Amino acid sequence: MLDMSIANLDVAATPADTETSAQTVKISSREVDVFYGDKQALFSINLDVRENMVTALIGPSGCGKSTFLRCLNRMNDTIDICRVSGEIRLDGVDIHDPQIDVVELRARVGMVFQKPNPFPKSIYDNVAYGARIHGLARTKPELDEIVETSLQKAGLLGEVRDRLDEPGTGLSGGQQQRLCIARAIAVSPEVILMDEPCSALDPIATAKVEELISELRTNYTIVIVTHSMQQAARVSQRTAMFHLGILVEVNDTDRMFTNPDDERTRDYITGRYG
Repeated sequence: MLDMSIANLDVAATPADTETSAQTVKISSREVDVFYGDKQALFSINLDVRENMVTALIGPSGCGKSTFLRCLNRMNDTIDICRVSGEIRLDGVDIHDPQIDVVELRARVGMVFQKPNPFPKSIYDNVAYGARIHGLARTKPELDEIVETSLQKAGLLGEVRDRLDEPGTGLSGGQQQRLCIARAIAVSPEVILMDEPCSALDPIATAKVEELISELRTNYTIVIVTHSMQQAARVSQRTAMFHLGILVEVNDTDRMFTNPDDERTRDYITGRYG
């Protein structure tokens, strides 16, 4: 059981992400606590996610990165013993407001998981799935355009154009992950959450996904959980460091990796623990 007195001291010493910026805040979280049953996993998280930026969440295994990520589109609602308190706002609107449609929220805030998880359907139907559910296309030509555009944005169209009727599960691991990104894009999200999207990929596939992330931030706000310091440095503009369920610090990525404010961040980045 975590010593609550120690945890509270750490929380009190952790500055909130209150730095002002001309950059629009897309998602804001204030005093977010998460519990799994009696165990507290996150403590008073205050973090702003800025529009059209890549925000990387880093920290040791089990520090709360993925738990926080899942708060942003209420994926934790699917876990019976999970309880979330505090305030999370998307474009200024509380995502826990009873009037919020969770299905619509998850269309606006899409998610790409650690392991590629294409549906056991054709490449075409994988991408078209969400568009069909949400009624985004009234005709077959409109659906065709959504599929083609999504695959193009995911950097996959050139590789699969002539085999859209083949199973998505027949693609390579890297292609499957880009297919999952295309599937997320197809419902016109505003935010894309990525939970270690490259951890199961080889270096070549990882490079393609990282290049894609850099291109996508022109049109989307992206939050990525990664264990790779090099990946965070390459793809993100802002980085947040988590440790034992606490947000240790958040800053511009360049500054975070060259001159971190907190000793725990410095120790993690330099490999002293993690």
